[in-house]
Amino acid sequence: MVTKTMYKKIQEFKKKGYLKSKISKEMKIDPATTAKYYRMSETEYREYLNSLMYRDKSFDQYKEDMLEVYECNDYRKLSMAAVYDYLEEKCGELPGTEKSLRNYIGYLRETNQLELNEKKRRYMKVPQLPMGKQLQVDFGEYSTKSGLKLYIFTSVLSASRYKYVAFQGRPFTTMDLIHHLLDCFDYVGGIPEELVIDQDNVMVVSENHGDIIYTGDFSYFIDEMGLSMYVCRKADPETKGKVENLVKYVKHNFLSIRDFESIEDARESLMRWLVRRANGKISQATKRIPLEMIEEERKQLRAMRNSIYRKGSLIGREERSADDNGRISVDASQYSVPEGYEKKVVEIYTTQTKLYVFDRYSGEQIAEHTLSLIPGKVINKRVHNRQKSKSIETLKEEVLNKFSVNKWQEFVGETFKKYPRYVRDQCIDALRCFGDDVNNESLDQALGFCLEHKTLSMRNLYDTYMYYEGLKGRNEKDILLKMTPQLKAVTRYKSDIRVAKRDLSVYKSLVGIIMGVLR
Repeated sequence: MVTKTMYKKIQEFKKKGYLKSKISKEMKIDPATTAKYYRMSETEYREYLNSLMYRDKSFDQYKEDMLEVYECNDYRKLSMAAVYDYLEEKCGELPGTEKSLRNYIGYLRETNQLELNEKKRRYMKVPQLPMGKQLQVDFGEYSTKSGLKLYIFTSVLSASRYKYVAFQGRPFTTMDLIHHLLDCFDYVGGIPEELVIDQDNVMVVSENHGDIIYTGDFSYFIDEMGLSMYVCRKADPETKGKVENLVKYVKHNFLSIRDFESIEDARESLMRWLVRRANGKISQATKRIPLEMIEEERKQLRAMRNSIYRKGSLIGREERSADDNGRISVDASQYSVPEGYEKKVVEIYTTQTKLYVFDRYSGEQIAEHTLSLIPGKVINKRVHNRQKSKSIETLKEEVLNKFSVNKWQEFVGETFKKYPRYVRDQCIDALRCFGDDVNNESLDQALGFCLEHKTLSMRNLYDTYMYYEGLKGRNEKDILLKMTPQLKAVTRYKSDIRVAKRDLSVYKSLVGIIMGVLR
């Protein structure tokens, strides 16, 4: 169907003697349509319009909703998919397809019930990339009709056109960007090889002729995730066509015909729209549905990694049981946990280089270790074994009264004087090294040796004690017999040594030289 303006133009060409084929070519309309209106008089055309106006339309019951949408958008030309999606969300199942709705909107325009302010848009085709190669990211802002300011994070996988969008109610920071990227990786099911992202100050400190200097947190994040970065120049949409279009797509197809009063409502509606519309309809670029293509692209994405910036989340945590010594096993190495967690279950979270340990019930972080590259290594932190539940005075008293052996209190007192900053650690070493089954004779010998040679510390005392314990039951004769083979070897070695002999004249000449120098 043609508009009144087009009908008048056809009739003007007819009066000028134009053939129907020429009119069709000039007006770029179908020849059959040209012929239909070429033969139609003005009276017939008015009757035809009246018949259209009163013809039963399946979308008539939604006309007021449609007109309201266009009125709220200053009668701009809207995406038919967006209008259809809005009606479907608001009213449920619709009586026709998008094509039927397009025809009905056309009818409203033809009958002058709807007049639009049209603007032409230009699009540019961008090259296709391999699956799993690239994720494009951009930001936007939008104010709803009720005054709610939304800050928009958008991302799209370049191959499958699978999209992820998030809203927040404040300007973006570096940490916001990192958390949105982590959520995006979860949503798409993996990590791409590279990011194409706008040059925003939340991630870029400065640029020196293309040498990008990232913020500290973002630099650590891209290293942690193993990402290659491609940063677009500011106001350069040619380098990020897909995601630039996505920002506009979100604004025009989702936000322009909806109003939200809270960020929670906006997010809830957005997630439904992503599944139903943004990823659920055929992409004009690929001619396929992104929701189906993502299954292929996920096979090329890298597996998810834990991040230091998500250690507070329950996602990615595992349970471990601490042993009697207060250690947990992670990748064949052992790591200490604080006092009081022996034989208890804790939660761990590992990144590429770090281990974080959390209380199972409160979720509070209780320990942090750098992961060992050597399997089988035992990693202890001194602070974990300091028995903070006991005061230093209590520990000192317990250690001083542990043994009645002569010189014990003297040794303990001298050790505390030498290591005043490590009294608690010395007490803990004493209680751990010396149990109730200590041999008093060996301990007395060890105390005498350590006091005499000033080798003060509980570790030194314990090593000396173990030496004297090893000598028990062995007399002097046994020791000499054990040393006999070694002494014989030394004797044989010395028997082969020959001392050089010089003539006495050599020494006389040397004395003569020295005396001459002295004179």
